[in-house]
Amino acid sequence: MVSRGVTGLIIVVVIAVLAFQSFTIVQAGHRGVILQLGAVQPKVLEEGLHFKMPFIQTVVPIEVRVQKAESNQVSASRDLQTVTTTLAVNYHLDGTTINNLYKTVGMEYRNRIVDPAIGESLKAITAQYTAEDLISKRSEVSSKVKEVLSAKLSLYNMILDDINITEFKFSEEFDRAIEQKQIAEQQALKSKLDLERIKIEKEQEITRAQAQAEALRLQKEEVTPQLIELRQIEAQLKAIEKWDGKLPNVTGGATPFINVQ
Repeated sequence: MVSRGVTGLIIVVVIAVLAFQSFTIVQAGHRGVILQLGAVQPKVLEEGLHFKMPFIQTVVPIEVRVQKAESNQVSASRDLQTVTTTLAVNYHLDGTTINNLYKTVGMEYRNRIVDPAIGESLKAITAQYTAEDLISKRSEVSSKVKEVLSAKLSLYNMILDDINITEFKFSEEFDRAIEQKQIAEQQALKSKLDLERIKIEKEQEITRAQAQAEALRLQKEEVTPQLIELRQIEAQLKAIEKWDGKLPNVTGGATPFINVQ
């Protein structure tokens, strides 16, 4: 009876272990790579519960969500300036072919593929631009780096989502040279604006003087004997309108009369 009980217990334990080993769960955001006696199988498991052959097959879960790689890369510009670039890369693994990545690269794909590809792509692009162009054409540089890096990662079944160049750093000597150049450009611009302002003010003065001279010329042309006579008559008429009918106490002439009333 004891032997049978022990045997039955062993059978139950074996069945339980077999049942436990026969199923696997792939968590959300992951895919399952099937290894059958160590060999990678062509089928990739999606999220959820799956059956597998116990003790023969094992499932390796691999994350396929977006991952972020940040790095500081040192490269050289076209004018041989040392450039330190802070770069953030977002990428994810292709879930449908993730078994190929596991087979050819393994789980160290970040150190073996992603980081070296970022450095190579950035160096290839920064070498095409001068240090000043890297600053003024950052969006163009970012776009070209993304294009080159995307092609490199796709060879290993990785998909590039986006990159962000957060900072370019140069040597202290170059930074001082840029600062001095900007100061010189600002001073030159100020001098140019001052010259333009002086020129405009001079032109305005000339225009005003010409206008005044033209006005005087026109006034002289309009003064004629007839106009003078007309103005005298108008003045006399105004004086008559204002006369109150009384003779003046003093009248003019060769010999003035006093108190003529």
